[in-house]
Amino acid sequence: MTKKSKFFKEFIKERKTVGAISPSSRFLTRKMMAPIDFDKADVIVELGPGNGVFTKELLLKMNPKAKLLSFELSNNFYEHINANINDDRLVLINDSADRLEHYLAIEGIHKVDYVVSSLPLAVIPNEVKEKVLNSCVKLLGEDGTYIQFQYSLNARKLLQSKFKEVKYKFTVVNIPPAFVYSCSN
Repeated sequence: MTKKSKFFKEFIKERKTVGAISPSSRFLTRKMMAPIDFDKADVIVELGPGNGVFTKELLLKMNPKAKLLSFELSNNFYEHINANINDDRLVLINDSADRLEHYLAIEGIHKVDYVVSSLPLAVIPNEVKEKVLNSCVKLLGEDGTYIQFQYSLNARKLLQSKFKEVKYKFTVVNIPPAFVYSCSN
């Protein structure tokens, strides 16, 4: 079975937690990484890494002392990443992103530099979405950035209600095409 067919199978099986029908393109990956100053990033949080496309790129670009905490709710995606990515800087967590503050406290982390989110905000229950975003706003440092991709502009008002500055770009070369939000306090 190909990567794309495995991804699509997971999308069909987990429609409430998997928002993409295929892995992200290298063009979307580039736009998601663009706001990150990897030289200065000590702690990056990744929400919903799926099959690890962004995870691999983050680890490739991160400095040797940085830490990446990735939250993946899907057991299949979690097992895939766990089996295919071996890097001491990665803390892979098989739990909901709404437990972000709990796991960061366990790691002794009180501030993060970047949050890279692939969470399907359109299908996540409001209570969970609010808790996740409120935690991100609280944990991001002054110079921190929350980076989110979505397939529509539906999340714009929600993100504008949480962050002082919200910018977005469009990526045509992805299936489906996507918007990349860059948000800061």
